[in-house]
Amino acid sequence: MKRIIVVDTNVAFSTFLNVNSRIGQILLNGKKYYDFYAPEYIRSELIDHKAKIKSIGKLDEDRFVELFVLIMSNIKIFNHSIIPKAFYQNAYELCKDSDVDDTAFVAITDYVRGRLWTGDTKLTNSLKGKGYSRTITTKELYIDFYRRESKL
Repeated sequence: MKRIIVVDTNVAFSTFLNVNSRIGQILLNGKKYYDFYAPEYIRSELIDHKAKIKSIGKLDEDRFVELFVLIMSNIKIFNHSIIPKAFYQNAYELCKDSDVDDTAFVAITDYVRGRLWTGDTKLTNSLKGKGYSRTITTKELYIDFYRRESKL
């Protein structure tokens, strides 16, 4: 059975920097085990940070575009406008003390009853401090991914 995972922008960002990392391997090879989701604006966030991604990852334009297409082909873009307002209100309350820009990610996570995969420890700690348990760390996800791969 596939698990539903909502991908934070920082996870996609990390994949650009090292496709062979645990994060990259899970995101690029995990489609058979996970349904990856993200809000529509993950694309614009990545494009807005393109210069930074290219600089840190030492990527030329062609490699950036190639990775962008590859990464986005593994993530189902969720039209967050279909989520009922109550999910956004709850997500806002959970995120307002850490980063309101993460509200859509939390709202989608709750709506699809998935797990939020983020490398943002400030967000994770803030959410956990408020009793929110729908997050998953890269380590936890990698253990699950590795177990599933080992069974093949």
